[in-house]
Amino acid sequence: MRNKLVVLAIVVASCFAYTKLMARVGSGSPPPDAPWEQQADLIRVYKSERRMVLLRGDAPISTYRISLGTAADAGPKQREGDERTPEGRYEIDWRNPKSMAYLSLHISYPNPDDRRNAEAGGFPAGGDIMIHGLPNGWGLFGNVHHLWDWTDGCVAVTNSEMRDIWARVPNHTPIEIMP
Repeated sequence: MRNKLVVLAIVVASCFAYTKLMARVGSGSPPPDAPWEQQADLIRVYKSERRMVLLRGDAPISTYRISLGTAADAGPKQREGDERTPEGRYEIDWRNPKSMAYLSLHISYPNPDDRRNAEAGGFPAGGDIMIHGLPNGWGLFGNVHHLWDWTDGCVAVTNSEMRDIWARVPNHTPIEIMP
């Protein structure tokens, strides 16, 4: 029994070290922008359906299965650390090609209402809510990540999907996150 615990501890420590190392290595080179006519002018996230749609005008141009925050079904994000995914209208306000997860697009959470509501409860609102791929170095798990919600409040897709999203979503694209 003791040997099994030692092996388990080594495996857990190795996975943690690997994840930290790969986070420092980064995502690699982001893809080039898609042609203008293939770029989205709105992102819509349907939390209850675990689905994200890129739209151009009223027409969907891409649909993705997503994973959310571990407490996403408990309602909208209310404060830092609640592991919920926000709900409301935001925008993609910056991008990080060297994030700890494969590429990431920052969602402009918290807005003034989110901040006010969190502070009224005596909590910080939090931030760093992203659309991102899998943690760097774990891309081989691909679609398996859809089996559960595993983020701290972000919207997660596969790495290949993240490359497509990165190319099709310019900064300042509005995003509507619905229950």
